[in-house]
Amino acid sequence: MRTSAIKDLKQQLSLYFVAGTMNCDSPEAFERILLQAIQGGVTAFQFREKGAKSLRGEKRLEIANRAKQICREHGVLFIVNDDLELMKSVDADGLHVGQKDGDLKTIREATKGKILGVSAHTLAEAEDAVSKGADYIGVGPIYQTASKEDAEEPVGVARIKEFLMNHINLPLVGIGGITIKNVSEVILAGADGAAVISALSGVDSPEEASRKMSKIIQSAKRDV
Repeated sequence: MRTSAIKDLKQQLSLYFVAGTMNCDSPEAFERILLQAIQGGVTAFQFREKGAKSLRGEKRLEIANRAKQICREHGVLFIVNDDLELMKSVDADGLHVGQKDGDLKTIREATKGKILGVSAHTLAEAEDAVSKGADYIGVGPIYQTASKEDAEEPVGVARIKEFLMNHINLPLVGIGGITIKNVSEVILAGADGAAVISALSGVDSPEEASRKMSKIIQSAKRDV
């Protein structure tokens, strides 16, 4: 990836909202929350429709298309979590995968022309992601989180610093247990962005929370 493209992606990943309908009271609430979060300052969105209560089939495709439309209308990146066929069906901007979501080299070949994000818990995983052609890395979980049932043990902001010290130069996004209270720590540690779920989906005013978090992130970036 060109240096200019990396710089642009770092900006686009500043406040990264991750959610599906199961993180909200209903599909209708999901759309409302997504729109409000974007209006507050979200710069990228990952459609993560996973779990026992997640939508399937045509309903899943329909809500994914609606989410993409909302994102496109507001100039927000639209990424699909761990579903290559869905990414292609809705013409998303990219795909995000974890360490157990398939062969990374094969996934990279299948996502040419799209953004590929990879979750990394360790330096070895991050280095592998870089070597296989990832465009950005999700680092974490940074803090304890209840949003993901199979989450690894928290690694803390020290993991972000470790990646940077070992020349992991791709955009880094911290994820896991990030809130308005601790997001500045993540950015000050060197992350280019913060990914959140419940910090926006589980509050009374996603727009207000998004606006506050966006301001904190931008302020912390100026202090790095």
